[in-house]
Amino acid sequence: MSASPITEFVVRRRESVVAAAKEAGLLRGENSHVGARVPQHLLDQAKARTGIASTTDLVEYALAKVALEDDFGAKLVARKGSISSDLDLGL
Repeated sequence: MSASPITEFVVRRRESVVAAAKEAGLLRGENSHVGARVPQHLLDQAKARTGIASTTDLVEYALAKVALEDDFGAKLVARKGSISSDLDLGL
């Protein structure tokens, strides 16, 4: 039985984030200890959504996503109104 397309997408996305973090050098160097208190439900949902069972791997993945996040959305919104309304888009 094959995995659902959603499950396959989640796995590919996770692998892509980890690969990009490795390529950017974010996973090199000495490991550090992180301690945090988070709601159990949040932890359970994040593990279920990502398919990651290990809390350490989940935190590493989450931190990599934040570290690699781009600001495309913010830049796009900031451009609002910067294109003349009489520009012919050929639509």
